[in-house]
Amino acid sequence: MILFLLAYAGGVLTIASPCILPVLPFVFARADRPFIRSGLPMLVGMAATFAVVATLAAVAGGWAVEANRYGRLAAISLLALFGLALLFPGLADRLTRPLVALGARLSQTAARDEEKLNAPILPSLLLGVATGLLWAPCAGPVLGLILTGAALQGASVETSLLLLAYAAGAATSLALALLVGGRVFAAMKRSLGVGEWIRRGLGVAVLAAVVAIALGLDTGFLTRVSLASTASLEQGLLDKVGASSAGPAMTSGNPAPASGSPAMMMAAKPPASTDLPIEGTLPALSGAVAWLNSPPLTAEALKGKVVLVDFWTYSCINCLRAIPYVRAWAEKYRDQGLVVIGVHAPEFAFEKNIDNVRMAVADLKLDYPVAIDNDYAIWRAFNNQYWPAHYFVDAQGRIRHHHFGEGDYDESERVIQQLIAEAGKTAVASDLVSVTASGAEVAADMSDILSPETYVGYARAENFISPGGAVQDARHVYTAPTPRLNEWALSGDWTIGGEHAALNDKDGGIVYRFHARDLHLVLGPAPDGKPVRFRVTIDGAAPGDSHGTDIDAEGQGTVTAQRLYQLVRQNGAIADHTFEIRFLDPGVQAYAFTFG
Repeated sequence: MILFLLAYAGGVLTIASPCILPVLPFVFARADRPFIRSGLPMLVGMAATFAVVATLAAVAGGWAVEANRYGRLAAISLLALFGLALLFPGLADRLTRPLVALGARLSQTAARDEEKLNAPILPSLLLGVATGLLWAPCAGPVLGLILTGAALQGASVETSLLLLAYAAGAATSLALALLVGGRVFAAMKRSLGVGEWIRRGLGVAVLAAVVAIALGLDTGFLTRVSLASTASLEQGLLDKVGASSAGPAMTSGNPAPASGSPAMMMAAKPPASTDLPIEGTLPALSGAVAWLNSPPLTAEALKGKVVLVDFWTYSCINCLRAIPYVRAWAEKYRDQGLVVIGVHAPEFAFEKNIDNVRMAVADLKLDYPVAIDNDYAIWRAFNNQYWPAHYFVDAQGRIRHHHFGEGDYDESERVIQQLIAEAGKTAVASDLVSVTASGAEVAADMSDILSPETYVGYARAENFISPGGAVQDARHVYTAPTPRLNEWALSGDWTIGGEHAALNDKDGGIVYRFHARDLHLVLGPAPDGKPVRFRVTIDGAAPGDSHGTDIDAEGQGTVTAQRLYQLVRQNGAIADHTFEIRFLDPGVQAYAFTFG
């Protein structure tokens, strides 16, 4: 219930955001008509259509996006005709004649007065459907929570209802504006006699909105400036009610599943006594699309074993930094009955490629069983919300402890030792593993990180400052102004998709002003697999001793696979720096920045 109320409140807040501007002309164009038979059907159609389209986009993949593209074109054409009809009353009569006739047939009445009474509902509903196809609300924290939950937890009635609640919230605030606007327009018409000019002015506004939407301004500049006006309000709501614990984990203000943000690095330590609580039972482990290093395992077959279940994904920096400990525990306690199971639940589409995961498992030297959970079946069975997440199961199949994010490795190992002892093993080792990590697996310097995980795809992007904002799913030439801390920009010819940005021509770049010891960037080569060369600079110079493991001191590197690349490891005092990466070849795909 809390999530539904939050979704509704998030929708209401959109009225205060500039990204609502493109749909206002369509709404106010019905302000001079009865609200129940004109304004309300339009808002209902708008809210229902948005909920349907957003649900499909969240769970159905690229085909839904392509289908919606054609729907947007049809909607733009319809609303352009609507604008022209407002300007030219004669055209309006001809355009609405078929709808009036259809309205009469649907209502099964032949009386002319009843026909006039019922006619406004159908055209208004149709305009609402068209507006719903074009409406692009700002993806603030509340909407991001809903969409991420849909992507991770699969299609469900709850997802659609949450999106409908969000749309209903927006419709409510628009309805209030429409009621007030209708009274203002009526007063103006009575006092000034300018009804025809109001009608024509609304026609001009509708056509201007159609042009703005066709040019992508509704999802570009307006969306970018809107985030600043509502994101803090939405995040405040989330923080007060703890809603992020009810859905996928979220970084502060970011509508993306977290990969272990600083706020979740520490989980509750196990109790000092030997009586660990029972938190549930080990699910069936069914639903994985494949298993690596092992045949499929079941909860029943694991009875008598102590089990550690590690949810991870191979481009997640927080998962990579936890893996040395998981790997060491698997080796140290294997002979004493511990079974480690890595559940690989992908964050990006390329992480669903089993060959990619198999290569990562080999590179990371993981020899324990790994379940490929591409459909999030095991993720949902655990009701999990985080990468990484560790669940500790005793020999009776009961979950006795959990830990989310990085850290608390000593306490986690003590839990393993206790569960092994409870299973009847004697001479259980009491010392703790000593891990020597390298590259991206080295623990972060959490005392001096001021930069958050940052996504490049428009679905979860924040702080993007290229002039004009992101042009969604279309080629565009971007320029990069000088960024402030945690701002970033593109330069060159890019196509920004929901999940990543793809470079269409050589000599494109990304600039980011950051504060952390390490900077990582998730990258992939062109779809044909051809390597992409690049060069990194820090404050305009070669990185030298501050280069990461995937580049040399001159900043030279090559994208050869879809994975996380460590590009900066500062040598010396940590400070604000401007990072820039320039790609010498086309085709690269950029997904997300992470820091350490």
